[in-house]
Amino acid sequence: MIWTTILRIKFLVAKQQPSQRVTRADVARLAGTSVAVVSYVINNGPRPVAEKTRQRVLDAIQRIGYRPNGVARALALGSTKTFGLIVPTIANPFVASMAHVLLQESLKAGHVMLLGDAGEDRQREIEVIHALLNRQVDGLFYASVDSDPQIDLIKASGTPLIMLDRADPQPGVSVLRVDERRAARRLTEHLLGHGYREIGILCGPPEMVNARDRVNGWRDAMQAQGLTINESWIWPARYHRDDGYAVMRQILQQDNVPRALFISNEAQAIGCLRALAEQNIRVPEQLALVCFNGTDLAAFQQPKLTTVRQHIHELAETAIEMLINWNHAGEVREISYYMEMGASCGCALKAGE
Repeated sequence: MIWTTILRIKFLVAKQQPSQRVTRADVARLAGTSVAVVSYVINNGPRPVAEKTRQRVLDAIQRIGYRPNGVARALALGSTKTFGLIVPTIANPFVASMAHVLLQESLKAGHVMLLGDAGEDRQREIEVIHALLNRQVDGLFYASVDSDPQIDLIKASGTPLIMLDRADPQPGVSVLRVDERRAARRLTEHLLGHGYREIGILCGPPEMVNARDRVNGWRDAMQAQGLTINESWIWPARYHRDDGYAVMRQILQQDNVPRALFISNEAQAIGCLRALAEQNIRVPEQLALVCFNGTDLAAFQQPKLTTVRQHIHELAETAIEMLINWNHAGEVREISYYMEMGASCGCALKAGE
């Protein structure tokens, strides 16, 4: 009798743990309906299903643990409902804010976003690209680690591509960007408008296109005023707080320190502020600062940072629209930017700020 009971228990467990994937046909048999009706319930259409029947199907799905086969669905529809985003590093506050808004806009468009963080490493970036392409994403947003992005690799896959960096448009490649050189010139002109003439720049890594664009914008503004460019006042660094901190400490050890600094990244600027505070150097009274690509963090620094900011929501909405309406032709669109004033440059704060 005992052995009979044990065998019966084993038989019941085996029935509850099927050897193959549960299908819609299994759901239909348990719910007492057709496979088509099960599909209508899962996909919320295209035909209506009576509420009692719909509830029977949902109960059956829960009881036997059915999970829709996303791969099969993607093959049938020709879409995985996923986008990929490749960035140099998510540790950058601007990149993180951009990724967050892109994710939200993707969800509104019925897609999920897969994030590929290259960790500022070219080889890792290539691995991330392969991983996303293997998942058959419906499109890629791509900001590269350096000035030689892997465009040909992506084009060969036929995957729609939006470059979020300066690149040449071509069939199969569209570009969405800010005119960083012009924005950098405007930010430098703001410092010049305060009467500063000795202006240095803490730039990004020289191999990055955006770093060169920002340096060139700074040069444009200085040369337009007939000012001599002091090449020793160009300090390259990664877009990190610790690099901004380290470089600022080096700058302060020099005999010839500029009166104002264009800082190419908000994280660098935050590191600079710490180094200056440690040396009891007042900003902007003794050294004025402005920074590029600020985020909401800029307003919480002491003093508040004057910065160029991108319209992130405009960028995300435009990027999603470009992929949704992809036509393989390739186009260039520019996103606007704006200046957000703080006290770091010498601007008087408004009452209540």
